[in-house]
Amino acid sequence: MALDRWIALILLGICIAYGYTAWFAMDANLAPFMRRNPIWPSTFPKVLSVLGVAASLIILVGLEKSEEKIGEIDHRRLGDYFIGQAVVLLALMVVYALCLRPLGFLFSTSAFLIIGSFILGERKWHVMIPVAFIATGSVWYLVQEVLGIFLRPLPMFMGV
Repeated sequence: MALDRWIALILLGICIAYGYTAWFAMDANLAPFMRRNPIWPSTFPKVLSVLGVAASLIILVGLEKSEEKIGEIDHRRLGDYFIGQAVVLLALMVVYALCLRPLGFLFSTSAFLIIGSFILGERKWHVMIPVAFIATGSVWYLVQEVLGIFLRPLPMFMGV
């Protein structure tokens, strides 16, 4: 079996476990007044699990394959791929998660987007920086003001 199918099989198991938790375990702990709501806290995890299972099954069955063998991953030549970029991006994600509370959402997310796009090869600073700031500000506004979920915008030492 090809590497992509093994990964799809692993993701299928994860999505099934996630879906079981979303469909059965999360709903059992709901407060009585929340059971009458049209959207429950488990709605998004349910949708994600169904989409994950569907995508994994499509890959396992091979429906996404075309007649040509373009883009096939050769696990014997993993050194030819951009493994370094992937590892650095994973490390950057960990640093982002650790810096989110002490440095605030706006600074941490902007820095993550700018550094991440630089790692991926973007060198147009005049495009990269405004896009990162606009995207960060938009997400913060939607989460904070529209959804009403508190998201620390500034560093902890600034008192907000």
